[in-house]
Amino acid sequence: MAALSFQFQTTSYKRKFHKFKIRSSISSSAQTSQNNIKVVINGATKEIGRAAVLAVTKARGMEVAGAVDSHLVGEDIGKVCGMEEALEIPIINDITMVLGSISQSKATGVVIDFTDPSTVYDNVKQATAFGMKSVVYVPRIKLDTVTALSALCEKASMGCLIAPTLSIGSILLQQAAIQASFHYNNVEIVESRSNAAELPSTDATQIANNLSNLGQIYNREDHSTKVLARGQLLGEDGIRVHSMVMPGLPASTKVYFSGPGEVYSLEHNITDVQCLMPGLILAIRKVVRLKSTLRRRQGEDILASVATYLLSKVQSPN
Repeated sequence: MAALSFQFQTTSYKRKFHKFKIRSSISSSAQTSQNNIKVVINGATKEIGRAAVLAVTKARGMEVAGAVDSHLVGEDIGKVCGMEEALEIPIINDITMVLGSISQSKATGVVIDFTDPSTVYDNVKQATAFGMKSVVYVPRIKLDTVTALSALCEKASMGCLIAPTLSIGSILLQQAAIQASFHYNNVEIVESRSNAAELPSTDATQIANNLSNLGQIYNREDHSTKVLARGQLLGEDGIRVHSMVMPGLPASTKVYFSGPGEVYSLEHNITDVQCLMPGLILAIRKVVRLKSTLRRRQGEDILASVATYLLSKVQSPN
């Protein structure tokens, strides 16, 4: 996998420090153990952050040890996530405070970063300084940031996982698209989103990147770039993406291939952030064994292999 991240603001909260009791484990969790992976969630009040809190709490061998955000500071993260019992973990807007507490316990720690591309490097640097691994899930993270993170983690022999996606379904779609690209000469990507924050989306861009440089030129009959209705060309291989934006639409990605007498289509729909949680738990388990940063394409390969493993477990529970 590659590494995961989101943004965090280094705002000091010293005046209320005396009100917070930082815990390195969840006292109310039935699975609390000194051997558990201690997970800090940066961006904990976001939708994906709250889902991560619930997923980590339920997962074997790990526990939430810290919640960082600039919103709802001082509130118990368990209550914010709708849990019946408090986790006795207050939301804090100073990540250094949380990292220091966990490092003193000498436990294995992982920071999940759900903040912003502009702060990823500093967040990972702080985690590394306290001997903790990082999982970064930040859409639109720049390649020079990935390169800088790689150099940082190589020097520190510290693992960092930068994931372009946490969705196993998205990874399987990309795998299938790569296989299909060798058999069809025409391909177009159609996506729908509820807002236009990122268009083309990270998924559409990643699919186009995966299909590029495979020695194939697509859509040879139509390379026009003057007709706006034909969509945006990504790269120089003739791959187009069409984006539809309407409030209430599920996040959907479709890839259409066509050849003589047939059309082959692949579709992946995301209806809830819960679909990212299996990939997140997998990323946490993987990163604790890493000693450097896995780059983007390597990360995709790992996620794909794990997706296959999880599917096999579903089909054969024993």
